[in-house]
Amino acid sequence: MVIAAQEDESEAKALLEWKASLSPKSQPILSSWQNGTNPCKHYWKGITCDESTNMLVSFINLTTLGLQGTLHTLTFSSFPNLHFLDLSYNMFYGNIPPQIGNLSSISTLNLGYNIFQGTIPKEIGSLTSLNRLDLGFCNLTSPIPPEIGKLKNLTDLILGTNKLFGSIPQEIGMLSNLHQLDLSENSRLVGRIPSSIGNLTKLYQLYLYNCSLSGPIPNELGRLFSLIDLQLLGNSLYGPVPSFLGNLTNLTVLRLTWNNLNGPIPPSIGNLVNLEVLHLGYNSLSGNVPSTIGNMTKLSSLQLFFNKLSGHLPLEMNKITNLINLQIGDNDFDGPLPQQICLGGSLQKFVAKANRFVGQVPSSLKNCYSLTRLRLDDNQLVQNITEAFSVYPRLNYIDVSGNQFYGHLSSNWGNCPDLTSLRIANNNLSGGIPPNLGDASNLGELNLSSNNLLGEIPKELGKLTSLTKLSLSHNNLSGNIPSSVGSLHQLEQLELQGNNLSGSITKDIGGLNKLWLLNLRGNKFEDRIPFELGELQSLQSLDLSGNLLEGAIPSTLGGLKMLETLNLSHNNLSGAIPPGFDEMSSLYSVDMSYNQLEGSLPNNPAFHKFQALKNNKGLCGNVSGLHLCTNSKNNSQHDRKIRKVKLLILFLVLGTLIITLLAIGLVCIFCGCARKTKEQDKEVEAQEDDDLYFAWSSERELLLENIIEATNNFDDNYLIGKGGQGSVYKAELPKGKVFAVKKFHSRPDGEISNKKAFTTEVQALTEIKHRNIVKLHGFYSSSQLSFLVYEFMEGGSLDNILKNEKQATELDWSKRVNVVRGVANALSHMHHGCTRAVVHRDISSKNVLLDSEYEEAHITDFATTKFLKDDASNMTSFAGTVGYAAPEIAYMMEVNVKCDVYSFGVLALEIIMGKHPGDFISSLAESSITYDFLFKDLLDSRLPLPTTSNVEELMLIAKLAFACLNENPNFRPTMEEVSTKLVKPNYNCLGDKFPTITIGQLMKIELSS
Repeated sequence: MVIAAQEDESEAKALLEWKASLSPKSQPILSSWQNGTNPCKHYWKGITCDESTNMLVSFINLTTLGLQGTLHTLTFSSFPNLHFLDLSYNMFYGNIPPQIGNLSSISTLNLGYNIFQGTIPKEIGSLTSLNRLDLGFCNLTSPIPPEIGKLKNLTDLILGTNKLFGSIPQEIGMLSNLHQLDLSENSRLVGRIPSSIGNLTKLYQLYLYNCSLSGPIPNELGRLFSLIDLQLLGNSLYGPVPSFLGNLTNLTVLRLTWNNLNGPIPPSIGNLVNLEVLHLGYNSLSGNVPSTIGNMTKLSSLQLFFNKLSGHLPLEMNKITNLINLQIGDNDFDGPLPQQICLGGSLQKFVAKANRFVGQVPSSLKNCYSLTRLRLDDNQLVQNITEAFSVYPRLNYIDVSGNQFYGHLSSNWGNCPDLTSLRIANNNLSGGIPPNLGDASNLGELNLSSNNLLGEIPKELGKLTSLTKLSLSHNNLSGNIPSSVGSLHQLEQLELQGNNLSGSITKDIGGLNKLWLLNLRGNKFEDRIPFELGELQSLQSLDLSGNLLEGAIPSTLGGLKMLETLNLSHNNLSGAIPPGFDEMSSLYSVDMSYNQLEGSLPNNPAFHKFQALKNNKGLCGNVSGLHLCTNSKNNSQHDRKIRKVKLLILFLVLGTLIITLLAIGLVCIFCGCARKTKEQDKEVEAQEDDDLYFAWSSERELLLENIIEATNNFDDNYLIGKGGQGSVYKAELPKGKVFAVKKFHSRPDGEISNKKAFTTEVQALTEIKHRNIVKLHGFYSSSQLSFLVYEFMEGGSLDNILKNEKQATELDWSKRVNVVRGVANALSHMHHGCTRAVVHRDISSKNVLLDSEYEEAHITDFATTKFLKDDASNMTSFAGTVGYAAPEIAYMMEVNVKCDVYSFGVLALEIIMGKHPGDFISSLAESSITYDFLFKDLLDSRLPLPTTSNVEELMLIAKLAFACLNENPNFRPTMEEVSTKLVKPNYNCLGDKFPTITIGQLMKIELSS
């Protein structure tokens, strides 16, 4: 430690020693700091001296230089005359040293926007000359030290955006000269707003937003008559909006959004004649808006959304003519909208959705050219659509769906160059779709569904090359689908159902490779289904029902590997269902009823419901209500496969004596079958003594000797994983194909240690097929050896990826979203898409495998799977992984699908957090820390904060995960509901809240169904 001295040489020495400790990249930045020179007599970057004090250093200003290092070697006692120290916007890390308390003359200390760790040292309380203390955005983790109350000269205290915890100390009220107090964005600050804050009568700015404060707004705040800016949003404050706020007449900003405030808006609020921003949204306020609100003529932003406010809006609101932002949606308002809201010509955002407003659109909106976003959807407005709206050069989003607008669509909509979303669904529009709409070149969504539109779909819509969703359903449109629709290469959803469209389905749709939903149901399309639809490799939902289609189902549809729902019912289709449907592992819902189809059903669980197959010419198969097939090669082959699996299961359950007898019988049966079906290449089997081996999907090289050779008789050099039931080996066969082989553990006597696990996994993976479930290629069992042959997942387990720093960063946000969706889709199929519900019982990151690109997730390890019975007990012993298993398993011992739902919730959080959520899960049930964290702080810090395109998806995943983790199984969603929301999300503009939204606030949001 250098002893404090008055000589400027000691200051130079202290600065040079500190510089030497900084990172190599920092050295050139401070190149002017040189040995042999004097900081007061020569130019030293950022250093200023005071001539009145014998040329001692008085100012150090090194802000925004990109310096990196610590403060540990800076000898603060060497600067007795230092008044100003600003190290903000750099990359200083480590602790703030307690020796900083030696800066006896300091008046301004700014260390903000660095990456410090640790606490606010209590020694800061010794800096009694301080006027300004800024430690904002410093990553500090500690309580607020009560010693800060000793800083009687402090005018500005900024501690916002840290990780401070505990309560706000009462000593804060001793800072009687304070002008600015910012404790915002500390999500672990709890307790009540201290009453002592009422002593800060010189305060003009109070920021306590996005903390976890609770209790009512204290009456003592009514003494802060100097307040200009009061922001308490994003807490758990409750009780009424206090009437004393009306006494704070200097206020220009009042933000109380995202709390639990209730009761009416007090009429005294109208006393705030200087107010420019009033935000009261996301509370539980009720009653009418007071007429005194019209006194606040300076208001530019008024937010009352998501409350329980009701009644007519007061006419006095027409006096507020300078509004830029007006959001009053999601209340229970009725009556007319205020007519003069854009009289000043400044209104940009107007949201009044989900109320019961009647009458016409405000007249001032007609020529409100400043408008950028307009939402009037779900009201009872009645007006000619052309008279209501004009041309808006800056408008990017409009939704007036769910009203009673009538008349013809104006061609003016094509003259809105910034328009990205036009939604006028569920109204009474008539006439045709104007071709000029094709000039709105930035349009991403066009929804005119459920109107009375006539005529043809204009070919000019093909110019909308940014369009992702086109919904013209439930109108009276006629004619063909224009071939220009094939130019919409960004299109993801095409909904034309419920019209009078006719002719052939244009083959140009086959070029829309991003399309995941195609609905042409209830039209008059004729001719054949174009084979080009088989090129839509992203397609998940296809509905061509209720048309006049004829001919055979094109075999190319069997190549739609991502297709989940298919409806071809109520047409005139004929011939057999193509054999390629056997391999459509994602398909879980099919309806082909009311056609002329014949022949055997595909070997696919989706074809097991009679109601979806009835009224055809001659379909047959093992489905109640249909005839069994006769003389059908495909069907006999399918039956033999099922029979073999059942025989295998029986074979493994019985003892050694039965095994021997059964093996002899199986050899005879199999050999006979093989002689009869030599020409069939679908499967290969080998039997020797009491061994049984079965492979399908034409994997002829899956012979026992090849597996043994490829793994060198299951040598540890080929071991890639080990679990409770067995070990997994990598096997590369002679032709270059790679498989994963799971060899089940054996007992000392050589017998397989858990035959039930083996048979369960075989049964599960032969009955369940889905693109997000690992594919079983074959299995082998004898008295000495049993193994399963899977497809090889090069990416490995999700657990290993998340634990590896490099791999975890490669698993970016988009890929993580895909992993969550994939697991959700697979579980939804298992629970709701099979003939009987299947519960995995061990969903965890160890049992999710990824492909080489980390794009596709596959659930594995079905050894503990249970097939639920409708008419019998589903009692079971404990299975699963601690930390993922649902809590009720421990005491109920009854398994159901909601057990998997809980495990999915844990897994979903693990994926976005980058680690197992651990104790965080139990904290969700504790109201005292519901608001503990900002959502952004929950995310895996190894990745950069998500971009706009991922934010809403991640927030939705978290929201759904929280619901899945409900302690009451009855209140958890089904996986079908989860999967649907992830595939067809309705985000409620969640992204607008990032990055300030907390966990508790996110949990409050109701997702639209």
